[in-house]
Amino acid sequence: MQLELFLLNDLIADLPQAVRLQRLVASLRQHFNAGAVALLRLEGDALHPVAADGLVQEVFGRRFTVSQHPRLSAILARRELTVFDVGSNLPDPYDGLIEEHEGEPLAVHECMGLRLNIESRVWGVLTLDALETGALIGGARQALETLRPVLEAAIRMGHLEQENQRLRLNAQRSNLARRGSSEPAVLDTEIVGQSPVMQNLLKELLVVAQSDLPVLLLGETGVGKELFASYLQQHSRRADKVFVQINCAALPESLAESEFFGHVRGAFSGAVADRAGRFESAHGGTLFLDEVGELPLPIQAKLLRVLQNGEIQRLGSDSARKVNVRLIAATNRPLHERVRDGAFRADLYHRLSVYPVHIPPLRERGDDVLLLAGRFLELNRSRLGLRSLRLAPEAQAALLAYAWPGNVRELEHVISRAALKALSRGAQTSDIVTLPPELLDLESGVGAPLAAINAPLLPAPILPKRNPESLLAPAASTVAPNMRVAVEAAQRLCIAAALEQSGNNWAAAARTLDLDASNLHKLAQRLGLK
Repeated sequence: MQLELFLLNDLIADLPQAVRLQRLVASLRQHFNAGAVALLRLEGDALHPVAADGLVQEVFGRRFTVSQHPRLSAILARRELTVFDVGSNLPDPYDGLIEEHEGEPLAVHECMGLRLNIESRVWGVLTLDALETGALIGGARQALETLRPVLEAAIRMGHLEQENQRLRLNAQRSNLARRGSSEPAVLDTEIVGQSPVMQNLLKELLVVAQSDLPVLLLGETGVGKELFASYLQQHSRRADKVFVQINCAALPESLAESEFFGHVRGAFSGAVADRAGRFESAHGGTLFLDEVGELPLPIQAKLLRVLQNGEIQRLGSDSARKVNVRLIAATNRPLHERVRDGAFRADLYHRLSVYPVHIPPLRERGDDVLLLAGRFLELNRSRLGLRSLRLAPEAQAALLAYAWPGNVRELEHVISRAALKALSRGAQTSDIVTLPPELLDLESGVGAPLAAINAPLLPAPILPKRNPESLLAPAASTVAPNMRVAVEAAQRLCIAAALEQSGNNWAAAARTLDLDASNLHKLAQRLGLK
């Protein structure tokens, strides 16, 4: 009764839904003396953890495909409480993921699961795992059934908040479109991340998505710009329309015009039939130009005309066709520098960058690296048919300390490669496979450790006490230095001056020199300054 009153008080308290649900699972764990309690929402064919107590942090990034987890499937299949006794031989989805027994199998334990419904529809499940025999028998089972209405009320509050947000979003769309609100519900494009920088970015994208303004996504290679472009489209007024993507870097200049604008039969050798281009295919929807900075100048001029007039002309045709397309572009190149160098048209740059959005690199997203790692661990566990796949604590620390020059894409490759290495070295699919830091192979990567980028350095081991001008002398004695030697000497001087100005803070020095921090470390290494 005391627990029920506590949960009811939380229902009427002014709490964010995430806090309310986290307090709920923590209270249940304490009351039932459970090893772990988790609340998972059903989305499509997978269960997504939204609150958990007693599980490792990276579990929030995992997606448990129901068909691959018999216990979760059994819980979802029935309205009544589902109990798995000590003797159950069904694999547990949390094997190796319990905080108190991280990396250990859960062969002997008890488990209860409850399917939660909202307005007669399945919302998800609540699971309780007990590590002490007998903890979940007798009155515990009846008590959990009694709490079902309170649990579903807590879920319903968050559901109502999301529904109100959806209604507000649709109303804003209707006002912008000057039409009725007959659009279908928008499906979330999942972007894994709970860091403040990511939450602020997603809020910003929700606002800009509702306009038809061109958006320019800026960010390093591997940050997932195409995923954010899809997120913009699925939260826009064109969510029910086509989304067309084209990689500008992969387009040969000779075929680029036909790809963008289409052609008529006989326009060139091999044009045996009329063909619509990407702009026509995206009519009414969204066109995503990935790596737009790689477009050849002649195509840039023709693209500019389309943006100005809303018309395209198929190659070999004399007639123009109207197109209505929302444009999203992305690049990892500094377009303003390419404009300065004459490699990118200034008028096109200003057309594309009506609303520029910077996608933060992974090294600026804090603990998101562990959530993303959890996502990739579960994908590889499923792909390789493993019982469980997890990270050793030392491996988690290594992931957090690494600078990730290749960002999310590099992290995905690191996890996949480590899983394969573990199997090649004798791990069995029936084992709880734990990945140690050496299997991640981060030391041989091109990125510097994150601590080396952000932390001030001790001056003595890094730079000897000498006049900066002395760094102009090449490392080897040379009477008449060639161009390469002279350039390297000048680079040494610039780096030394920047470090002196910043108090030996490499991140600040990189900003002073207008360099990426990881590139500065690599350059300093090559020049013998480290």
